[in-house]
Amino acid sequence: MNDLFQLGFLSISWLDLLDVAIVAAAFWFVYRSLRDTLALQVLFLLSVLLLLNFVTDALGLQTVSWILRRLGDVGLIAFVVLFQPELRRLLLLFTRWRVFRLFLRSRSTEVIDIVVDAVEQMSTLHIGALIVFSRADHVKVTVDTGVKLNATASAELLESIFHPRSPLHDGAVVIDGQQVVAARCVLPLSMTQRVGSRVLGTRHRAGLGLSEQAEAVVLIVSEERGTVSLAYSGELEMDIPLSLLGATLQQRLTSVLAS
Repeated sequence: MNDLFQLGFLSISWLDLLDVAIVAAAFWFVYRSLRDTLALQVLFLLSVLLLLNFVTDALGLQTVSWILRRLGDVGLIAFVVLFQPELRRLLLLFTRWRVFRLFLRSRSTEVIDIVVDAVEQMSTLHIGALIVFSRADHVKVTVDTGVKLNATASAELLESIFHPRSPLHDGAVVIDGQQVVAARCVLPLSMTQRVGSRVLGTRHRAGLGLSEQAEAVVLIVSEERGTVSLAYSGELEMDIPLSLLGATLQQRLTSVLAS
């Protein structure tokens, strides 16, 4: 009763068209993400097996359909095992969609709250700090210059790292997701020495320098003034009120790391 038209022995309905559209969109996304890789060629072969299985099943060729189904099952398992790097890349691109990021906002907000709590304390005590927000593979050279920690982020951990008596306080901390990846990292200095009438210190030039070279947001706490700044995309946003730091940091992370 809901059929739109008949195609040979097949009855096509609105639900069938929607089903085909969803599958086509999924295949297009996979193609765009894996093109020019061996994984795409293998996936194309699996798609041909799937199509042949559909045709043979519709024609009533049960034995051929069963063989093709078994081959497809084995091929899918082999694909997952052999092409794990490509699949991780695919999942990374998928999680960068705006719709998907709505489900990750709570974890992102949790990390921001942790950092803001630590920064408020360090700002009050005039403890200098450099905190880099970036995916570790984007700043691998920077991570390699420091001491790798791979510890869960907490306000207490950040405050202890940047305490003047800590052996790790001199340098930057790199945060990837909810992990403090490394500490005492060396950042490249920007050639910019002034912003307006303000002469930039070493921390501000270091934060600005990394933001000029990588997809990163760098939070800077001034030891002399106790003020907080953010460097991103080669820009330096200075003297951010602590009351607005959480919201401002969220906006910059969204625009820089999730664009």
